[in-house]
Amino acid sequence: MACGALAEELDAVLSGRGWEVQERYDSAPVSAHPVRVRKTACYIVLAVLLNDQNEVLMMQEAKHECYGMWYLPAGRMEPNETILEAMKREVKEETGLECEPLTLLAVEERGPIWIRFVFLARPSGGTLKAPQHADAESLQARWWDRESPALPLRARDILPLMDLAVRYRDSPSHPMTLPEEMPCALICQRLLATFTNGAGDLWVLLSAVGAPHLPVSARTTSPCKIQNSIQVAACRLLKECCLLPQVTVRVHGVLGLQHLGKNAGKSDGVCFNVLLTVTQGGQSTQETPPELHGESFQWWKIEESSLRSRILQRLSSSSVVPIHSY
Repeated sequence: MACGALAEELDAVLSGRGWEVQERYDSAPVSAHPVRVRKTACYIVLAVLLNDQNEVLMMQEAKHECYGMWYLPAGRMEPNETILEAMKREVKEETGLECEPLTLLAVEERGPIWIRFVFLARPSGGTLKAPQHADAESLQARWWDRESPALPLRARDILPLMDLAVRYRDSPSHPMTLPEEMPCALICQRLLATFTNGAGDLWVLLSAVGAPHLPVSARTTSPCKIQNSIQVAACRLLKECCLLPQVTVRVHGVLGLQHLGKNAGKSDGVCFNVLLTVTQGGQSTQETPPELHGESFQWWKIEESSLRSRILQRLSSSSVVPIHSY
């Protein structure tokens, strides 16, 4: 086993740097085709900006269906944009401010055809949009203390995101994580699937097809597969490769993600690097990992102490970007 290459891949994934997909999928539906932004997939970017008084940046909607309501700066990505370019553009268009992204706060999804990337960012320039500068993007922007005056919100789904941003700024729950600009044709997840026992031993699941590597599972963007979320797809692969049916899979969250978007129709996909744990029948007393089907996958026992410690630390504190599937 090429332990050096595997350690390098693990280090890259744990550090949020990502690892090239190379169109190598260990599980992919027959109907999987290259993603097209705004055609077969909808990516939403949303930013939470806070000032020194813990006020949050809000924008007033100009769209007919929610005219005059308030919301966080957000919008759909365009073809040939990176995720961060889209986020900065939406903040500038809707609030007048330029911003610097700090970290990905959360990933929200309704299957692979609607994914929202939530960021914490800070203002870095520009001028707050005043009512006299209203346009088709927004009527105005303002800083809001979340209490008074009470703003009529377009939707209340942003309130937990504001709370999450304040908590993260006060006490970061995961390392600062931003998308890596790396091409990917499909929406997929690279799985850092782990098993630990009572003695503190740690195993990581590998694909043994070709050079051993972390498994990569692709998803279809067919509307009939809207429930094919990150969690569902990850759990499906693990349960398919494990011999025993009573395997429990816990998805902790995202260690990082990869997207480029600069070659529309060829690099519009996203690879989520996902951390999860596997237990046998919900029990934590097993000394060895679940037995696997065939020879396509194998368990790799992590012997190197610093690498094992890094993985165990991320597991014990759930130091990952949370995923919310609806």
